[in-house]
Amino acid sequence: MIGLAGGTALIVGITIGSGIFRTPPTIAGLVPNPLVIMGLWTAFGLISICGALAVAELSTLLPRAGGVYVFLREAYGDAAAFVFGWLYVLVTTPTTVAALSVVFAEFLLNLLGVPAQAATVQSIAIAAIVTLTFANVLGAQVGAAVSEVTTLVKVTALAAIILGAFLLGDGSLSHLTEGGVVHGGGLARAVAAVIWTYDGWIGVSMIAGEVVAPERLMKRIIIVGMLVIVTLYIGANLAYLYIMPVGVIAQQKQAIARTVMTAIAGPAGGAVIMLAIMTSVFGALNGNLLAKTRVPYAMARDGLIFSFLGSIHPRWATPWAALLIQGAVAIIMVLVLRDYDTLITYFVVVEWAALIFAVAAVFVLRRKMPDAPRPFRTPIYPWVPLVFLIGTVVGLSAIVGGQIQVGNFSPVYGLAIAVAGFPVHYLWKRLQRRA
Repeated sequence: MIGLAGGTALIVGITIGSGIFRTPPTIAGLVPNPLVIMGLWTAFGLISICGALAVAELSTLLPRAGGVYVFLREAYGDAAAFVFGWLYVLVTTPTTVAALSVVFAEFLLNLLGVPAQAATVQSIAIAAIVTLTFANVLGAQVGAAVSEVTTLVKVTALAAIILGAFLLGDGSLSHLTEGGVVHGGGLARAVAAVIWTYDGWIGVSMIAGEVVAPERLMKRIIIVGMLVIVTLYIGANLAYLYIMPVGVIAQQKQAIARTVMTAIAGPAGGAVIMLAIMTSVFGALNGNLLAKTRVPYAMARDGLIFSFLGSIHPRWATPWAALLIQGAVAIIMVLVLRDYDTLITYFVVVEWAALIFAVAAVFVLRRKMPDAPRPFRTPIYPWVPLVFLIGTVVGLSAIVGGQIQVGNFSPVYGLAIAVAGFPVHYLWKRLQRRA
């Protein structure tokens, strides 16, 4: 069973991935105002906490394997659960894997001092996906001990950046008040990068059934875990801004953590921090390939999605079909969407649109299952889930509008794939009736 420390470490480890090490230069280029940047990180940190608290209630109400899939099925029926699985296989998991593989490739090339040409980045990213996909088919797994190590590595890396910048760095607090004009289009695109970095707290839905005394600990785990994450994110951004002005941050592209640590501890310090970050990203990439195949696998076992996705390899006892399909779609994402920023924009709109319905299930299930035991109840109901719903709708609307303005329709394509899941479900049910 999971206690306070284990649960907190799990949420922190799931949520902190590559984003905080890669997105700040992108955000600085889009929003050249430190105060607005810090406002975005704080606002979406609070929104994420509200969403996580609502999901915690659902997790203790329905503590079964599958997380969001279970909530959607109970609240809205089989069609919504099918579409979630459809998105998991075709959009959210492959795009996460693609984005992580791209940032891993960028960091590797930076460490080696090789220019990050698009073709080179794609080649390394695809090689990483192929290698880890087949490793997981063969039964290679990152166990709990390795997960804890990678969490420790990424938290230590962030703490080193924050403490090193303010204790040893030659920076200036005046950088925090220097900035340019913020335009709406840039602000909207920056929101996508911030949301991507906070994505992952939904993992709380997977652990509620295994937490000791969830009615007492879930609230503490979520609040402590999310406060640790928000503190590290805000601290890292303050450290970056303390060491260099926002205009210089925007020019760092993939290497801001290395630049900061090189300024603090010399070239060796910069190289060490890059190795630590690459370890974190590679672990997250493997973890996504390993863990997220469980949702389509569970759905296939429930008869809600194509049965071959529930196939277990007779020799290696792994969900090989789900792994191969998600790996193949991830490679297509790398080739089609190409760069990291486009990948995360495509991902967050679809993923967080699904989370809107997941969090709204709190309202639906309080009406459908009023007398069911709820070991944990969302505090300050209904305002906490409403803050998440309103904040997320506003954020996603801004992202889609901003991307359309610059001619990037990838979020619209992602949403179209989501909607297409409903007629596919209808056809699927008809085929099942005829069989």
